[in-house]
Amino acid sequence: MSATKSLLNERTIQIIQSTVPVLEQYGEQITRRFYELMFANHPELLNIFNHAHQKQGRQQKALAASVYAAAKHIDRLEDILPVVKQIGHKHRSLGVKKEHYPIVGKHLLLAIKDVLGDAATDEVIEAWGEAYGVIADVFIQVEQQMYDEAAKKQGGWVDFRPFVVQKKVKESDVITSFYLVPQDGGEISDFLPGQYVSVKVQIPSEKYTHIRQYSLSDMPGQPYYRISVKREVETNQKPAGIVSNYLHDHVKEGDVLELSAPAGDFTIDMSKETPVVFVSGGVGITPLLSMAKAVAKQQPNRSITFICAAINRRVHAFDQELRMLAEQTNVSYYVCYEQPSEADRTHPYFKKEGFIDASFMRSVIEQTNVDVYMCGPIPFMKAVKDALRENGISEQHIHYEFFGPASQL
Repeated sequence: MSATKSLLNERTIQIIQSTVPVLEQYGEQITRRFYELMFANHPELLNIFNHAHQKQGRQQKALAASVYAAAKHIDRLEDILPVVKQIGHKHRSLGVKKEHYPIVGKHLLLAIKDVLGDAATDEVIEAWGEAYGVIADVFIQVEQQMYDEAAKKQGGWVDFRPFVVQKKVKESDVITSFYLVPQDGGEISDFLPGQYVSVKVQIPSEKYTHIRQYSLSDMPGQPYYRISVKREVETNQKPAGIVSNYLHDHVKEGDVLELSAPAGDFTIDMSKETPVVFVSGGVGITPLLSMAKAVAKQQPNRSITFICAAINRRVHAFDQELRMLAEQTNVSYYVCYEQPSEADRTHPYFKKEGFIDASFMRSVIEQTNVDVYMCGPIPFMKAVKDALRENGISEQHIHYEFFGPASQL
């Protein structure tokens, strides 16, 4: 990574960096055009990409941000290595291979030329072609290493493996868990608390396969993987979730789902002993529950606080599991309901009505030397992050995960 300068000459670096303001202005237009061109020429790639994120423009924004970051840091790509690894985990989980990179490069250059017109001179296109080659090589190397590691693990595998739905459990009005065991009866690889698997489904009414990533919601060391899926209903902002509704309505015990090996970099540091705080919003509870159960088991003396936010008890998943943790281990459990019913207020761990704010955080987190892990909708995480910072908890102690393309808080 640090050898970027030796791989690209000074002139190429200057040209790429000179395009940064243009990418800031036209980035989403370029990436929208890129996807149009690529899918028109390679419709088979629709078997990999998330169609919903395409329709909502989330994938375009995420790619535009990545291209912009790469251009800005082209002389020191090592600065964006954490982002490369995060995307690499997703790519490995989806089955993106090195042969896909030339296709992406070709259509990215076509899109730049298409959107910028005469401003995309031969010199600019040539420089971007060179730079893309260097960036793609970085991704390919990182991802190949991840493929190798996943395959070599005990019980590990490459690409997708059939799993049987051993058990299907309704956790709330909107969340259902699926307990999955390998169809071949073999071992399953271990994972780090917080990681996810990709689930690939062929829905009878759909032309292409759909792949979605779901956090593993139980701790490692079980003879199964558990994913817990929220039914995504149609709203003004987004269409109904094709895969989540299919899993809820049509997949039953005994059916087979294809899974990729566990992946993801949103994991808890089990070498630390600092107090740990988990803050979940809605289905964001899934990776945090896995972490909390693992910490409670492996580090019984580590102080654990779990703050769980939901609209009300009807949509509050895993309450019984968290109550058991609170009663049997070192977990302090707090429930926040945005719109509690009178019955909800009698919940033994109910502590806050409305939204989480700085004063509530101050009442339950008594020190600043803590590590906070949070997951939930983006507005929720923004509010939590602001509340934490207001209480003196520094940025490096706040860890979070996005479901879908990464955004900025």
